[in-house]
Amino acid sequence: MKKILFALMLMTTATFAQQKAIPLYPHGVPNSKPAPADYVEKWGNDSFLFNVTQPTITPYFADKSKANGTAVIICPGGGYSGLSMVNEGSSIAEAFNKIGVTAFVLTYRLPSDSIMVDKTIGPLQDAQRAIQIVRQQAVEWGINPNKVGIIGFSAGGHLASTAITHFDKVVINNKNNTNLRPDFGILIYPVISMGPKTHTGSKENLIGKHASQELMDLYSNEKQVTSNTPPTFLVAAEDDNVVPVENTLMFYHALLDNKVKAEMHIYPAGGHGFGLHNKTTKDLWFDRLTNWMDENGWLNK
Repeated sequence: MKKILFALMLMTTATFAQQKAIPLYPHGVPNSKPAPADYVEKWGNDSFLFNVTQPTITPYFADKSKANGTAVIICPGGGYSGLSMVNEGSSIAEAFNKIGVTAFVLTYRLPSDSIMVDKTIGPLQDAQRAIQIVRQQAVEWGINPNKVGIIGFSAGGHLASTAITHFDKVVINNKNNTNLRPDFGILIYPVISMGPKTHTGSKENLIGKHASQELMDLYSNEKQVTSNTPPTFLVAAEDDNVVPVENTLMFYHALLDNKVKAEMHIYPAGGHGFGLHNKTTKDLWFDRLTNWMDENGWLNK
């Protein structure tokens, strides 16, 4: 009976922390076409979400007694064909709440010629719009607009790496000139390159099978790092047989070359898609991340 009560308490806490999803574009989604009749949002196995047409952010507000004013936007992975909404979404948000960080799970549109005029910019539009909303609502939500970061997993890591390298390439309406540069980036087993070491599915879904060299270079984000790229934390496993670990290494070296503060943790095992817990090690990458965020002042009130 005690175990049942404890489980109910945990469920109640999680439900309370999670707020209602907020539409990114209440007045109409930009760069969109009418969705075909069979393009309907649906759930698959392992809490994967497909066919998103109405992108949202779902807030997970840190308890006021712990909140430090930092916010992070979470980009779940899924090869740019689906979204891992629990393993790389809500479970990550709850972990951030425990360290006083307010989290926003981004349900972004997956690139598709069926619903987009230009599918290559669709996910980035949603990431930039999420950053814009969080900064515009910062006072109301108790957030410091100078402490807004982004985290992404796998293809969501590619989106996060695009957000931290393409912020000067504004692809949304930004008439108030809201700062779209994240203050920090966190990339977990990310897709980075569109070159030989890419994840083929992510690449083809985003830019197509026959993309030009110019487009491949544009979204090979190791080539887009500058000295103005925000500080970045990276995690991957050597034995990742889905997204080669070289993606993480290339981005880290690009950060070093541009003298951007970075920290990288490469585990010898763990494969791909381990989410919060790499079961091959007792080490918790989220603990390493917490230390990094603390050392950089993002956990200070």
